[in-house]
Amino acid sequence: MYNVVGVRFKKAGKIYYFDPAEFPLEKDQYVIVETARGVEYGKVVVPVKQVEEHDVVLPLKQVVRPADDLDRHQVDENQVESKRAFELGTEKIVEHTLEMKLVDVEYTFDRNKIIFYFTAEGRVDFRDLVKDLAAVFRTRIELRQIGVRDEAKMLGGIGPCGRMLCCSTFLGDFEPVSIKMAKDQNLSLNPSKISGLCGRLMCCLKYENDAYEEAKVLMPDMGSRIFTPDGKGKVVGINLLERVMQVELAEQQRVLDYTLEEIQQYAEKASAVD
Repeated sequence: MYNVVGVRFKKAGKIYYFDPAEFPLEKDQYVIVETARGVEYGKVVVPVKQVEEHDVVLPLKQVVRPADDLDRHQVDENQVESKRAFELGTEKIVEHTLEMKLVDVEYTFDRNKIIFYFTAEGRVDFRDLVKDLAAVFRTRIELRQIGVRDEAKMLGGIGPCGRMLCCSTFLGDFEPVSIKMAKDQNLSLNPSKISGLCGRLMCCLKYENDAYEEAKVLMPDMGSRIFTPDGKGKVVGINLLERVMQVELAEQQRVLDYTLEEIQQYAEKASAVD
């Protein structure tokens, strides 16, 4: 077992685990840690707990120390400098006539590196741009191409539901979303109805998908013939979440609703009689 503490560096970013060492760290406390990018300032979102070896990536790096007011001041200064770097980066992109859009600029806590996040339709030769930026800022420059979903996560916004985007508020990772999920949930397949601000399928299609998949296994297929308490019929409609099906009774020329439980109970009684 290992003692770990979960640290997040961005509002809805991934959670990384560190060895808390001897520090009595609590949730919502800020800490200084050593990462692959260098020294970073992060927030404790998972208090000290014990986990199995297979749940962490070894070797665990230790928390350097709890953050103080000076560290917070350093972060504020970095944010101010990031805005200046964003403006200059945008100007340089225009100068070099590059087909790319600058989305965000981030300083590492120790200012050893500046990361420029951008979107582009394809590959971009930005070598001359990096040289110009390095000459101005005199530090390591990294240009990182991101997708449209990452762009929405960084910039935030309000979704079709009227709430702040899930990706920018609490989703740490993007999970695969497919058009099949929309079909299973009987949603309109109009792209404008099931797409988010990023132009991709909405992440929330995944939320109830497991419930629909589970119900789909239990319910009969559309068009299948089944026996009901009122006779044999054809399934013409299905409400997966409520476990209700609409059955067209040919002999009676009407459509009736039956719950899955009613059909199962009828099938059990029929088999018992047989």
